[in-house]
Amino acid sequence: MQNRTPRIPEQPTPNPADADAGLTVELASVVTGARRRALRDGDRQIDTAHLLHSLIESDPEVREAFDGGPQLAKVLGYLVQRSIGYGLRWQGSVEDSGAVPVVREPAADVVRDPAAEGWSPSAVTAMEDALHRAGLRGEPRARGLDLLAALAADGECRAVEVLGRAGVDARWLAGRAVERRAEVSR
Repeated sequence: MQNRTPRIPEQPTPNPADADAGLTVELASVVTGARRRALRDGDRQIDTAHLLHSLIESDPEVREAFDGGPQLAKVLGYLVQRSIGYGLRWQGSVEDSGAVPVVREPAADVVRDPAAEGWSPSAVTAMEDALHRAGLRGEPRARGLDLLAALAADGECRAVEVLGRAGVDARWLAGRAVERRAEVSR
């Protein structure tokens, strides 16, 4: 018997430059989950909300950073609603928190960085920040808590908008992720 469920075409979305080499296996899995979520939702790019959703679903250390189950459940509720209405206003638009300039249409003589294609500028910045945070500790690979801290630190990204709607103080969460990461490192 054949499976009649329509297949979503596999469309590889490249990772930000050199990011794969700097991720733990668990965080690489988060990126894969975010890529699948973006494709399933019909989004052109992986954005910070895709990363947050995948991060919460797959990383127990990240889930522990939140202030209990009800807070986490509310965040997940908003993230799940994304594909059925809440996030539809984001579809077809580029997430740009202002962290990096967005080039809408590159000039003919400008060579675009193919490694960042398929990622929102804010998601690229968050991944780079996570890698930077790991490097500051002398670690070669970023972990989920590094990415959570990076996402929560960008006050204008979609992930922070979701957190705010769910009643989570993003600055508090960023600090909590850094604290939890220090505890895990000991």
